Amino acid sequence: MLSLRALWASLIALSTLCAATSSSGSRVLVVLEPALAKDSFSTFFNGLEARGYDLTFRAPKEERPLLVEYDVPNYDHVIYFAPSTKSFASDLAPQSLLPLLQKKTNLLIALSPTLTPMTSFAAEFGLVLPPPETPLMSHFPSRKGPLDTLQIPLPADSSILTSGTAPILFKGINFAMSPNPMLFPIINAPPESFATDTIKDDEADILVESSLKGGEGLWAGSSMGVVAGFQTKSGARVAWVGSVDVFSDKFVNGKLADGQKAGNEVAAQDIAKWAFQESLVLRIDSVEHHRVGETEPRETYTINDKVVYTLTVSKFVSSTSKWEPYSGISDLQLEFTMLDPHIRTSLKPVKGQPGKYETTLRVPDRHGVFKFVVDHRRKGWTSLYTATTVPVVPPRHDEYPRFLSAAWPYYAGAISTSVGFILFSALWLGGAVGEKTKQKTQ
Repeated sequence: MLSLRALWASLIALSTLCAATSSSGSRVLVVLEPALAKDSFSTFFNGLEARGYDLTFRAPKEERPLLVEYDVPNYDHVIYFAPSTKSFASDLAPQSLLPLLQKKTNLLIALSPTLTPMTSFAAEFGLVLPPPETPLMSHFPSRKGPLDTLQIPLPADSSILTSGTAPILFKGINFAMSPNPMLFPIINAPPESFATDTIKDDEADILVESSLKGGEGLWAGSSMGVVAGFQTKSGARVAWVGSVDVFSDKFVNGKLADGQKAGNEVAAQDIAKWAFQESLVLRIDSVEHHRVGETEPRETYTINDKVVYTLTVSKFVSSTSKWEPYSGISDLQLEFTMLDPHIRTSLKPVKGQPGKYETTLRVPDRHGVFKFVVDHRRKGWTSLYTATTVPVVPPRHDEYPRFLSAAWPYYAGAISTSVGFILFSALWLGGAVGEKTKQKTQ
């Protein structure tokens, strides 16, 4: 009975994935703490539902609905809007989320200045948060609102955020990031911003003293992040946002200092699109390799063979929920390795064949067990990895060339020595016979 239930849950997950806007499914669990009203985030939630997501809401301490049942996730994505919650149900606790990421469930987590279990959980992903109750603030640009409500311009060269989006309103915390290659900033803090536990100008000396004392120092500048992304080796994504207010209707409908509408609505949806694997999602469809002039792969290759390697890549298009050939990778590389790479060459897009990348290489003059390896990792994009093992053997006894052009000096030396020996022998023998004949005649 248990196996039938697990099979039924898997079938439901598969059917949901087939009809999803996201490449990984459309089931979303929203963990919303009671202090936050659902209607306060109606624009954000309505935007998700308009794109085909099925939202289920649950309080942090509620036991139902279960996040995982029969070791199968019931949801493809989880949103944590519980910035001040200090205790969670067992299946929502931070320690239960790591196994969930291995099952490719995506997370969108909002943080706050309050010390919560998510504070220590963020440290496992390489985020270094400021001390508790030290929100981010800035005096610039000059505005009428509170100093801890900032205007943050969006990066112009971001592949995640929509180009030309207005600055966002932000009220929360910044954080430092470790050099983890899986972690990257999506939105950085403004250069003039800093984290502090006071917003009064007459207490500014406290900030200076804290920075001079060393230790944690001053959490300031554009090296800090306010939104960051993390992509696991399994392909799951985690989006860390330093404020839950970024998604609120208040900030979505808010006005900037110059009177224009804030870009929170567009930015919030862009962050969710990346976290839920709608954008920047790639996959490898096929891998082929064969000798030049042939079409079928060989079980073994011979040293110095010329081999053609072909890779087909597609990209998920959320507007059509389909995978389409993608030829936009300009720095794709192939390695032919045996412990260390013996050959590293670029895979170029094939003109007239979308999604196809190809290169030709010569097998090195060394036999052993080699691998064709493609390992493409770029921040924000799905990692592409494939490894194909092929043995490389020396030529057979009948595959060696009859004559080597480089050995002609040796051939000439051997032939000249043989000819000289024959001539010398003929002359020597001929001379001996002549002397005997002369003696008999006399």
